[in-house]
Amino acid sequence: MADFTGKNVIVTGASRGIGLTIAQSFAQAGANVAICATSESALTEAANQLKQFGTKIFTQVVDISSSENCEAFVANTINEFGSLDVLVNNAGITKDNLTVRMNEDDWDRVIAVNLKGTFLMSKAALKVMFKKRSGNIVNISSVVGQMGNAGQANYVASKAGIIGLTKTFAKEFGSRGVRVNAVAPGFVQTAMTDALPEGVKEKALEAIALKRFASAQDIAKAVLFLASEDASYITGHVLAVNGGLYM
Repeated sequence: MADFTGKNVIVTGASRGIGLTIAQSFAQAGANVAICATSESALTEAANQLKQFGTKIFTQVVDISSSENCEAFVANTINEFGSLDVLVNNAGITKDNLTVRMNEDDWDRVIAVNLKGTFLMSKAALKVMFKKRSGNIVNISSVVGQMGNAGQANYVASKAGIIGLTKTFAKEFGSRGVRVNAVAPGFVQTAMTDALPEGVKEKALEAIALKRFASAQDIAKAVLFLASEDASYITGHVLAVNGGLYM
C-alpha cells in the first residue's frame, strides 16, 4: 500500500459503501481524512470507524450540489488539517427509470449531485492546489458511463460527463502540478447487489471475465494508486476496474 503519512485527503459521499472503504484505506495509509455525506448520524458512525487508524478525521454534512457548501467544506478542512493534497469525488446518487418514464426532477437531481457536485468540489479544491502547485483529484465514474445502460439515462450521462471533466481538468491543470484521473468501477459487491435475485446475479457474472463482482477494496486500491507517487506521470486517465465486463 502507498504511504500517505501526513497527507490530507477529502472523500465525498464517504459515510458508507465504496466511499467509506476509500476513506479507511487512506487513513490506514497514514492520511488525515475529511469526509462528507448528507446524514450526520451516518458520518458519526463512519468517523468512529476511521479513528481506529490514529489519524485526524473531520466530518461535515454537505450538499455537494451547492457551491457554498463545497467551498465551506474545503475551507473547514484546511482549517482542521492545514492543507489539502487529495480530493476523491465519490458522492453519487441514482434515480433509475426508463427514459420515457423518467421525470425531469429525477434527471436534474442526479446531474446536480453526480456531475455538478464533482465540478463544484473540484473547483473549490483546485484553488488550494493551485497555490501549492501540487495535488491529486480522483473522480469515481462508472463502467456504465463508458458503455451505457438501459434505465439509467441520468446516471449514465452524469458518469460519462465525469469522464469528460476528468480529461478537461487534466489538460487545464497539469501545468500547475495537479493530476486528475478517474476510476470506472463495474459491478461492486454491496448490500444492494447481495439483495439481487440469484438469476440476476448469475446473468451479470456471465458478462464479467473474472466471474466475480469487485469488492469495495478493489476500487479503493485503484484510487490510492492513482493518488500516489506510483502514478506520478499519469493524468487524464480512466482506470477501468470492472473485471473485464467492458474492454
